[in-house]
Amino acid sequence: MLKTISLFLVLMAVWLLLSGHYTPLITGFGVASCLLSALIAYRMDVIDHESHPIYLGPRIIFYWGWLFGEIFKANVDVAKCVLFPKQFLRPSLFTVTASQKSDLGRVIYANSITLTPGTVTVDLDDDQIMVHSLTEDSADGVKSGDMDRRVTQVMKET
Repeated sequence: MLKTISLFLVLMAVWLLLSGHYTPLITGFGVASCLLSALIAYRMDVIDHESHPIYLGPRIIFYWGWLFGEIFKANVDVAKCVLFPKQFLRPSLFTVTASQKSDLGRVIYANSITLTPGTVTVDLDDDQIMVHSLTEDSADGVKSGDMDRRVTQVMKET
């Protein structure tokens, strides 16, 4: 039941942030729709530890902060590729091993690679992740294992 309440609160927060309308009637409709959505999810039994991972807590927030910084640096790298392709563009395809034990941890790692501009997760097979990168710097960033280590720490799988 705690996950259902947490889902309702997350839905409500997102609704309040995105709606921009705070009149009593519209806010009431928002509360009703979020409550109905949470109850339907509860009745369908689709709220589990992977679909709504509240146990990650503040660790994931700090990871997101680090990831946003990496996304910014990768955007600069991709901009250099666009402006000076002959100098910086060095596409490559390689495989890295994910150290996460859970499916959720491996998916977070693979999605983090894809979110970082200049790299795309092409395939995720067990603990093997095939990655395409535009530059040597972006490939080295994934191969260094820093992101893998951070995701493993977030998931408490060390």
